[in-house]
Amino acid sequence: MTTKKIPSTIVSPEGTLEHLSAMEVDELTKTKFDHPIYTLFRQCALAVLNAGAQTDSVEDLMAEFADFEIHFVRQDRGIRLHLINAPGDAFVDGKMIHGVRKLLFSVLRDVLYVRHQFDLEERADNMGELLSDGVYRVVRNAGVLRTGMQDGLVVCWGGHSIGTEEYKFCKRVGYQLGLRDLGIITGCGPGAMKAPMKGAAIGHAKQQHEPRRYIGLTENSIIAAEPPNAIVNELVIMPDIEKRLEAFVRVGHGLIVFPGGPGTAEEILYALALKLHPKNKALHLPLIFAAGESSRGYFDAMDIFLRKALGEDIAQHYRLIVGDPEAIAREMREAVTQVMDYRCEQNDSFSYNWGLHIPEDLQTPFIATHDSMAQLDLHLSREPYELAVELRRVFSGVVSGNIKEAGIRAVRDHGPFQLSGDQALMDTIDELLQSMVSEGRMKIAGDYIPCYEIRS
Repeated sequence: MTTKKIPSTIVSPEGTLEHLSAMEVDELTKTKFDHPIYTLFRQCALAVLNAGAQTDSVEDLMAEFADFEIHFVRQDRGIRLHLINAPGDAFVDGKMIHGVRKLLFSVLRDVLYVRHQFDLEERADNMGELLSDGVYRVVRNAGVLRTGMQDGLVVCWGGHSIGTEEYKFCKRVGYQLGLRDLGIITGCGPGAMKAPMKGAAIGHAKQQHEPRRYIGLTENSIIAAEPPNAIVNELVIMPDIEKRLEAFVRVGHGLIVFPGGPGTAEEILYALALKLHPKNKALHLPLIFAAGESSRGYFDAMDIFLRKALGEDIAQHYRLIVGDPEAIAREMREAVTQVMDYRCEQNDSFSYNWGLHIPEDLQTPFIATHDSMAQLDLHLSREPYELAVELRRVFSGVVSGNIKEAGIRAVRDHGPFQLSGDQALMDTIDELLQSMVSEGRMKIAGDYIPCYEIRS
Protein backbone atom coordinates (compact mmCIF):
# COMPACT_ATOMS: atom_id res chain seq x y z
CA MET A 1 0.00 0.00 0.00
CA THR A 2 1.35 3.41 -0.96
CA THR A 3 1.77 5.88 1.87
CA LYS A 4 -0.49 8.92 1.59
CA LYS A 5 1.41 12.06 0.69
CA ILE A 6 0.47 15.73 0.50
CA PRO A 7 1.58 16.95 -2.96
CA SER A 8 2.10 20.60 -2.00
CA THR A 9 1.47 22.83 1.02
CA ILE A 10 2.78 26.05 2.59
CA VAL A 11 3.46 26.15 6.34
CA SER A 12 4.05 29.31 8.40
CA PRO A 13 6.04 29.40 11.65
CA GLU A 14 5.07 30.39 15.14
CA GLY A 15 7.09 31.52 18.13
CA THR A 16 10.78 32.41 17.80
CA LEU A 17 10.96 31.77 14.06
CA GLU A 18 8.37 34.42 13.28
CA HIS A 19 11.31 36.82 13.54
CA LEU A 20 14.52 35.96 11.72
CA SER A 21 17.35 38.27 10.81
CA ALA A 22 17.74 39.34 7.20
CA MET A 23 20.99 37.34 7.01
CA GLU A 24 19.31 34.17 8.32
CA VAL A 25 16.47 34.47 5.81
CA ASP A 26 18.94 35.15 3.01
CA GLU A 27 21.05 32.14 3.97
CA LEU A 28 18.04 29.82 3.96
CA THR A 29 16.45 31.02 0.74
CA LYS A 30 19.76 30.63 -1.10
CA THR A 31 20.41 27.14 0.29
CA LYS A 32 20.88 24.51 -2.43
CA PHE A 33 19.53 20.97 -2.25
CA ASP A 34 23.04 19.55 -1.84
CA HIS A 35 24.04 21.97 0.93
CA PRO A 36 24.73 20.30 4.33
CA ILE A 37 22.17 22.54 6.07
CA TYR A 38 19.45 21.51 3.63
CA THR A 39 20.35 17.81 3.81
CA LEU A 40 20.32 17.88 7.61
CA PHE A 41 17.09 19.85 7.87
CA ARG A 42 15.31 17.69 5.30
CA GLN A 43 16.14 14.48 7.17
CA CYS A 44 15.20 15.87 10.59
CA ALA A 45 12.02 17.48 9.22
CA LEU A 46 10.97 14.23 7.59
CA ALA A 47 11.41 12.45 10.91
CA VAL A 48 9.15 15.00 12.67
CA LEU A 49 6.51 14.75 9.94
CA ASN A 50 6.69 10.98 10.35
CA ALA A 51 6.18 11.23 14.13
CA GLY A 52 4.63 8.14 15.68
CA ALA A 53 5.82 5.76 12.99
CA GLN A 54 6.93 2.33 14.23
CA THR A 55 10.27 2.13 12.48
CA ASP A 56 13.95 2.40 13.34
CA SER A 57 15.27 2.22 9.80
CA VAL A 58 16.64 5.50 8.48
CA GLU A 59 17.15 3.98 5.05
CA ASP A 60 13.55 2.76 4.78
CA LEU A 61 12.19 6.17 5.78
CA MET A 62 14.40 8.07 3.35
CA ALA A 63 13.59 5.64 0.54
CA GLU A 64 9.84 5.81 1.11
CA PHE A 65 9.92 9.61 0.92
CA ALA A 66 12.71 10.04 -1.62
CA ASP A 67 10.53 12.59 -3.44
CA PHE A 68 10.02 14.74 -0.32
CA GLU A 69 11.25 18.32 -0.74
CA ILE A 70 11.31 21.50 1.35
CA HIS A 71 11.64 24.96 -0.16
CA PHE A 72 12.26 28.09 1.92
CA VAL A 73 9.94 30.95 1.01
CA ARG A 74 10.82 34.51 2.03
CA GLN A 75 8.16 36.63 3.73
CA ASP A 76 8.28 40.04 5.38
CA ARG A 77 8.59 38.72 8.92
CA GLY A 78 10.78 35.71 8.27
CA ILE A 79 10.32 32.44 6.45
CA ARG A 80 7.66 29.96 5.36
CA LEU A 81 8.14 26.37 4.26
CA HIS A 82 6.87 24.92 1.01
CA LEU A 83 6.55 21.16 1.47
CA ILE A 84 6.27 18.75 -1.45
CA ASN A 85 5.16 15.12 -0.99
CA ALA A 86 5.09 15.37 2.81
CA PRO A 87 3.80 12.42 4.90
CA GLY A 88 0.00 12.58 4.98
CA ASP A 89 -0.24 11.47 8.61
CA ALA A 90 1.05 14.91 9.66
CA PHE A 91 -2.15 16.53 8.33
CA VAL A 92 -5.86 16.57 9.17
CA ASP A 93 -8.25 17.71 6.45
CA GLY A 94 -5.36 19.21 4.55
CA LYS A 95 -3.99 21.21 7.52
CA MET A 96 -0.83 20.30 9.39
CA ILE A 97 -1.45 19.14 12.95
CA HIS A 98 -0.57 22.01 15.29
CA GLY A 99 1.83 19.98 17.42
CA VAL A 100 3.65 18.68 14.36
CA ARG A 101 3.99 22.22 12.99
CA LYS A 102 5.51 23.34 16.28
CA LEU A 103 8.04 20.51 16.22
CA LEU A 104 8.86 21.16 12.57
CA PHE A 105 9.90 24.71 13.32
CA SER A 106 11.75 23.54 16.43
CA VAL A 107 13.88 21.53 14.01
CA LEU A 108 14.57 24.60 11.89
CA ARG A 109 15.30 26.66 15.00
CA ASP A 110 17.93 24.20 16.20
CA VAL A 111 19.49 23.63 12.78
CA LEU A 112 19.85 27.40 12.40
CA TYR A 113 21.16 28.03 15.91
CA VAL A 114 23.35 25.02 16.60
CA ARG A 115 25.46 25.21 13.44
CA HIS A 116 27.74 27.90 14.89
CA GLN A 117 27.57 27.12 18.62
CA PHE A 118 30.34 24.52 18.60
CA ASP A 119 32.81 26.05 16.14
CA LEU A 120 35.58 25.98 18.74
CA GLU A 121 39.34 26.01 18.61
CA GLU A 122 40.40 22.37 18.92
CA ARG A 123 43.17 23.11 21.43
CA ALA A 124 41.38 25.63 23.63
CA ASP A 125 42.54 25.29 27.25
CA ASN A 126 38.98 25.57 28.53
CA MET A 127 37.40 23.28 25.92
CA GLY A 128 35.16 21.57 28.47
CA GLU A 129 33.74 24.86 29.68
CA LEU A 130 33.14 26.02 26.11
CA LEU A 131 31.29 22.82 25.23
CA SER A 132 29.12 23.04 28.35
CA ASP A 133 28.39 26.68 27.59
CA GLY A 134 27.32 25.67 24.07
CA VAL A 135 24.92 23.05 25.43
CA TYR A 136 23.47 25.65 27.79
CA ARG A 137 22.94 28.13 24.97
CA VAL A 138 21.13 25.56 22.82
CA VAL A 139 18.63 24.56 25.53
CA ARG A 140 18.18 28.20 26.56
CA ASN A 141 17.48 29.19 22.96
CA ALA A 142 14.92 26.39 22.77
CA GLY A 143 13.03 27.85 25.74
CA VAL A 144 13.61 24.79 27.94
CA LEU A 145 15.11 26.74 30.86
CA ARG A 146 12.43 28.50 32.87
CA THR A 147 12.80 30.51 36.04
CA GLY A 148 10.58 29.77 38.98
CA MET A 149 9.89 26.21 37.79
CA GLN A 150 10.44 24.01 40.84
CA ASP A 151 8.21 20.99 40.20
CA GLY A 152 11.10 18.96 38.83
CA LEU A 153 11.91 17.20 35.57
CA VAL A 154 12.58 13.46 35.49
CA VAL A 155 14.71 11.97 32.74
CA CYS A 156 13.29 8.64 31.57
CA TRP A 157 15.67 6.44 29.58
CA GLY A 158 14.79 3.11 28.02
CA GLY A 159 14.49 1.17 24.82
CA HIS A 160 12.59 2.08 21.66
CA SER A 161 12.06 -1.65 21.03
CA ILE A 162 10.06 -3.02 23.99
CA GLY A 163 7.14 -5.40 24.46
CA THR A 164 3.55 -4.62 25.42
CA GLU A 165 3.93 -5.45 29.12
CA GLU A 166 7.02 -3.28 29.45
CA TYR A 167 5.25 -0.43 27.67
CA LYS A 168 2.31 -0.65 30.08
CA PHE A 169 4.64 -0.64 33.07
CA CYS A 170 6.51 2.43 31.82
CA LYS A 171 3.17 4.16 31.27
CA ARG A 172 2.05 3.36 34.83
CA VAL A 173 5.27 4.82 36.21
CA GLY A 174 4.75 7.95 34.11
CA TYR A 175 1.20 8.22 35.46
CA GLN A 176 2.47 8.15 39.05
CA LEU A 177 5.12 10.76 38.21
CA GLY A 178 2.43 12.96 36.67
CA LEU A 179 0.28 12.70 39.78
CA ARG A 180 3.27 14.09 41.68
CA ASP A 181 3.59 17.09 39.35
CA LEU A 182 6.83 15.93 37.75
CA GLY A 183 7.62 16.72 34.12
CA ILE A 184 9.19 14.19 31.77
CA ILE A 185 12.30 14.31 29.61
CA THR A 186 13.05 11.44 27.23
CA GLY A 187 14.86 10.78 23.98
CA CYS A 188 11.50 11.64 22.33
CA GLY A 189 11.04 8.38 20.39
CA PRO A 190 8.70 5.36 20.76
CA GLY A 191 8.64 2.59 23.37
CA ALA A 192 10.00 3.49 26.79
CA MET A 193 10.37 7.09 25.63
CA LYS A 194 6.71 7.52 24.73
CA ALA A 195 5.07 5.48 27.51
CA PRO A 196 6.07 7.59 30.54
CA MET A 197 5.05 10.76 28.72
CA LYS A 198 1.67 9.26 27.89
CA GLY A 199 1.14 8.15 31.48
CA ALA A 200 2.27 11.51 32.87
CA ALA A 201 -0.18 13.30 30.56
CA ILE A 202 -3.04 11.47 32.28
CA GLY A 203 -1.63 12.17 35.74
CA HIS A 204 -1.19 15.85 34.92
CA ALA A 205 -4.72 16.04 33.56
CA LYS A 206 -6.14 14.55 36.76
CA GLN A 207 -4.17 16.99 38.89
CA GLN A 208 -4.96 19.82 36.44
CA HIS A 209 -1.26 20.53 36.64
CA GLU A 210 0.28 23.21 34.44
CA PRO A 211 2.54 23.50 32.62
CA ARG A 212 2.57 19.97 31.23
CA ARG A 213 6.12 19.45 30.09
CA TYR A 214 7.13 16.54 27.86
CA ILE A 215 10.62 17.40 26.62
CA GLY A 216 12.24 15.39 23.84
CA LEU A 217 16.02 15.58 23.53
CA THR A 218 17.36 14.00 20.36
CA GLU A 219 20.29 14.36 17.98
CA ASN A 220 20.84 14.84 14.27
CA SER A 221 21.97 11.30 13.50
CA ILE A 222 19.24 9.43 15.36
CA ILE A 223 16.03 11.42 14.93
CA ALA A 224 15.08 9.71 11.66
CA ALA A 225 15.43 6.29 13.30
CA GLU A 226 13.50 7.43 16.38
CA PRO A 227 10.91 10.01 15.21
CA PRO A 228 9.35 12.12 17.99
CA ASN A 229 6.32 10.56 19.61
CA ALA A 230 3.00 12.38 19.63
CA ILE A 231 3.23 13.49 23.27
CA VAL A 232 6.41 15.56 22.94
CA ASN A 233 5.59 19.28 23.24
CA GLU A 234 9.14 20.63 23.55
CA LEU A 235 11.74 19.31 21.11
CA VAL A 236 15.48 20.01 21.14
CA ILE A 237 17.93 18.61 18.60
CA MET A 238 21.56 18.43 19.69
CA PRO A 239 24.42 17.91 17.22
CA ASP A 240 25.71 14.63 18.72
CA ILE A 241 25.05 12.07 21.45
CA GLU A 242 27.59 13.55 23.89
CA LYS A 243 25.90 16.95 23.94
CA ARG A 244 22.51 15.26 24.12
CA LEU A 245 23.60 13.28 27.18
CA GLU A 246 25.01 16.41 28.82
CA ALA A 247 21.71 18.21 28.23
CA PHE A 248 19.84 15.32 29.90
CA VAL A 249 21.85 15.39 33.11
CA ARG A 250 22.09 19.17 33.38
CA VAL A 251 18.39 19.89 32.71
CA GLY A 252 16.92 16.89 34.55
CA HIS A 253 16.70 16.49 38.33
CA GLY A 254 16.68 12.69 38.47
CA LEU A 255 17.08 9.65 36.23
CA ILE A 256 14.78 6.65 35.81
CA VAL A 257 16.01 3.88 33.51
CA PHE A 258 13.62 1.33 32.01
CA PRO A 259 14.73 -1.82 30.17
CA GLY A 260 16.20 -1.16 26.76
CA GLY A 261 18.98 -2.04 24.37
CA PRO A 262 22.55 -0.87 23.77
CA GLY A 263 21.49 2.80 23.77
CA THR A 264 20.13 2.39 27.29
CA ALA A 265 23.35 0.68 28.36
CA GLU A 266 25.26 3.66 26.94
CA GLU A 267 23.11 6.06 28.97
CA ILE A 268 23.60 4.03 32.17
CA LEU A 269 27.38 3.98 31.71
CA TYR A 270 27.43 7.73 31.02
CA ALA A 271 25.58 8.42 34.28
CA LEU A 272 27.79 6.04 36.25
CA ALA A 273 30.96 7.52 34.76
CA LEU A 274 29.81 10.90 36.10
CA LYS A 275 29.07 9.44 39.51
CA LEU A 276 32.48 7.73 39.63
CA HIS A 277 34.43 10.87 38.78
CA PRO A 278 36.29 12.23 41.86
CA LYS A 279 35.01 15.77 41.27
CA ASN A 280 31.40 14.58 41.55
CA LYS A 281 31.60 13.05 45.03
CA ALA A 282 28.89 15.44 46.24
CA LEU A 283 26.80 14.88 43.12
CA HIS A 284 23.03 14.76 43.70
CA LEU A 285 21.76 12.82 40.67
CA PRO A 286 19.31 10.07 41.73
CA LEU A 287 19.42 7.00 39.49
CA ILE A 288 16.65 4.38 39.64
CA PHE A 289 16.46 1.22 37.54
CA ALA A 290 12.75 0.45 37.07
CA ALA A 291 11.21 -2.74 35.71
CA GLY A 292 8.06 -4.81 35.85
CA GLU A 293 8.23 -8.31 37.28
CA SER A 294 8.34 -9.86 33.80
CA SER A 295 11.34 -7.82 32.66
CA ARG A 296 13.56 -7.60 35.72
CA GLY A 297 15.93 -9.97 33.90
CA TYR A 298 17.25 -7.01 31.92
CA PHE A 299 18.49 -5.30 35.07
CA ASP A 300 19.65 -8.55 36.65
CA ALA A 301 21.91 -8.98 33.61
CA MET A 302 22.90 -5.30 33.72
CA ASP A 303 23.72 -5.51 37.44
CA ILE A 304 25.93 -8.58 36.89
CA PHE A 305 27.68 -6.83 34.00
CA LEU A 306 28.31 -3.64 35.97
CA ARG A 307 29.65 -5.47 39.02
CA LYS A 308 31.99 -7.65 36.95
CA ALA A 309 33.24 -4.72 34.86
CA LEU A 310 33.39 -1.89 37.41
CA GLY A 311 33.53 -3.65 40.78
CA GLU A 312 31.01 -4.45 43.50
CA ASP A 313 30.99 -0.88 44.82
CA ILE A 314 29.27 0.32 41.63
CA ALA A 315 25.93 -0.94 42.97
CA GLN A 316 25.81 1.88 45.56
CA HIS A 317 25.25 4.37 42.74
CA TYR A 318 21.86 3.03 41.61
CA ARG A 319 18.73 1.41 43.02
CA LEU A 320 16.58 -1.26 41.38
CA ILE A 321 12.83 -1.14 42.06
CA VAL A 322 10.74 -3.91 40.50
CA GLY A 323 6.99 -4.04 39.91
CA ASP A 324 5.94 -1.02 41.99
CA PRO A 325 5.24 2.18 39.98
CA GLU A 326 4.08 4.07 43.08
CA ALA A 327 7.28 3.29 44.98
CA ILE A 328 9.37 4.44 42.01
CA ALA A 329 7.48 7.73 41.75
CA ARG A 330 7.49 8.36 45.51
CA GLU A 331 11.23 7.77 45.74
CA MET A 332 11.91 10.00 42.75
CA ARG A 333 9.64 12.76 44.11
CA GLU A 334 11.55 12.70 47.40
CA ALA A 335 14.91 12.60 45.61
CA VAL A 336 14.00 15.54 43.37
CA THR A 337 12.98 17.55 46.45
CA GLN A 338 16.39 16.79 47.97
CA VAL A 339 18.09 17.87 44.74
CA MET A 340 16.19 21.16 44.84
CA ASP A 341 17.12 21.72 48.51
CA TYR A 342 20.78 20.99 47.74
CA ARG A 343 20.83 23.41 44.81
CA CYS A 344 19.27 26.05 47.00
CA GLU A 345 22.01 25.51 49.60
CA GLN A 346 24.69 25.74 46.91
CA ASN A 347 23.04 28.74 45.24
CA ASP A 348 22.87 26.70 42.02
CA SER A 349 20.26 27.06 39.30
CA PHE A 350 17.05 25.03 39.63
CA SER A 351 16.74 24.72 35.86
CA TYR A 352 20.34 23.85 34.92
CA ASN A 353 22.88 21.88 36.92
CA TRP A 354 26.04 23.96 36.68
CA GLY A 355 27.57 22.18 39.69
CA LEU A 356 27.96 18.91 37.78
CA HIS A 357 31.49 18.25 36.48
CA ILE A 358 31.54 16.66 33.03
CA PRO A 359 35.08 15.85 31.88
CA GLU A 360 36.15 16.27 28.27
CA ASP A 361 36.38 12.53 27.60
CA LEU A 362 32.60 12.39 28.11
CA GLN A 363 32.08 15.51 25.98
CA THR A 364 34.27 14.71 22.99
CA PRO A 365 32.24 13.06 20.22
CA PHE A 366 33.03 9.38 19.71
CA ILE A 367 32.68 8.54 16.03
CA ALA A 368 32.15 4.81 15.61
CA THR A 369 34.44 3.51 12.87
CA HIS A 370 36.20 0.21 12.51
CA ASP A 371 39.45 1.83 13.67
CA SER A 372 37.97 3.66 16.67
CA MET A 373 36.06 0.59 17.87
CA ALA A 374 39.13 -1.65 17.51
CA GLN A 375 41.26 0.82 19.50
CA LEU A 376 39.02 0.94 22.58
CA ASP A 377 41.06 0.16 25.72
CA LEU A 378 38.94 -2.56 27.34
CA HIS A 379 40.97 -3.86 30.28
CA LEU A 380 39.91 -4.52 33.86
CA SER A 381 43.12 -2.96 35.20
CA ARG A 382 41.85 0.51 34.34
CA GLU A 383 40.27 2.77 36.96
CA PRO A 384 36.49 2.23 37.13
CA TYR A 385 35.77 5.77 35.91
CA GLU A 386 38.09 5.34 32.90
CA LEU A 387 36.67 1.93 32.03
CA ALA A 388 33.09 3.24 32.29
CA VAL A 389 33.99 5.90 29.70
CA GLU A 390 35.34 3.24 27.31
CA LEU A 391 32.37 0.94 27.86
CA ARG A 392 30.00 3.78 27.02
CA ARG A 393 31.79 4.06 23.69
CA VAL A 394 31.35 0.33 23.06
CA PHE A 395 27.58 0.60 23.30
CA SER A 396 27.54 3.92 21.44
CA GLY A 397 29.26 2.12 18.56
CA VAL A 398 26.70 -0.70 18.64
CA VAL A 399 23.89 1.88 18.47
CA SER A 400 25.60 3.48 15.49
CA GLY A 401 25.94 0.16 13.69
CA ASN A 402 22.32 -0.70 14.43
CA ILE A 403 20.38 2.44 13.51
CA LYS A 404 22.60 5.38 12.48
CA GLU A 405 23.02 5.94 8.78
CA ALA A 406 26.82 6.30 8.86
CA GLY A 407 27.29 3.27 11.11
CA ILE A 408 24.98 1.06 9.04
CA ARG A 409 26.88 2.02 5.89
CA ALA A 410 30.27 1.32 7.51
CA VAL A 411 29.20 -2.16 8.66
CA ARG A 412 27.67 -2.96 5.29
CA ASP A 413 30.84 -1.93 3.46
CA HIS A 414 33.49 -3.33 5.81
CA GLY A 415 31.82 -5.94 7.99
CA PRO A 416 31.10 -5.91 11.74
CA PHE A 417 33.00 -3.70 14.21
CA GLN A 418 35.73 -5.62 16.02
CA LEU A 419 35.97 -5.42 19.84
CA SER A 420 38.85 -6.85 21.83
CA GLY A 421 40.30 -6.67 25.34
CA ASP A 422 40.63 -8.75 28.52
CA GLN A 423 38.97 -12.13 28.05
CA ALA A 424 36.87 -11.82 31.23
CA LEU A 425 35.65 -8.37 30.27
CA MET A 426 34.91 -9.37 26.68
CA ASP A 427 32.92 -12.35 27.93
CA THR A 428 30.73 -10.17 30.17
CA ILE A 429 30.18 -7.63 27.36
CA ASP A 430 29.21 -10.48 25.04
CA GLU A 431 26.82 -11.93 27.63
CA LEU A 432 25.01 -8.60 28.01
CA LEU A 433 24.76 -7.99 24.27
CA GLN A 434 23.56 -11.55 23.63
CA SER A 435 20.83 -11.12 26.24
CA MET A 436 19.66 -8.01 24.35
CA VAL A 437 19.66 -9.91 21.06
CA SER A 438 17.72 -12.86 22.51
CA GLU A 439 15.10 -10.52 24.02
CA GLY A 440 14.62 -8.59 20.75
CA ARG A 441 16.02 -5.32 22.11
CA MET A 442 18.20 -4.43 19.13
CA LYS A 443 15.56 -3.58 16.52
CA ILE A 444 11.82 -2.91 16.39
CA ALA A 445 11.19 -5.46 13.65
CA GLY A 446 13.03 -7.98 11.49
CA ASP A 447 15.89 -10.38 12.15
CA TYR A 448 18.92 -8.85 13.80
CA ILE A 449 22.36 -9.30 12.27
CA PRO A 450 25.03 -8.20 14.80
CA CYS A 451 27.06 -5.16 13.79
CA TYR A 452 29.90 -6.24 16.07
CA GLU A 453 32.22 -9.16 16.77
CA ILE A 454 33.75 -9.91 20.17
CA ARG A 455 37.41 -10.98 20.22
CA SER A 456 39.64 -11.76 23.19
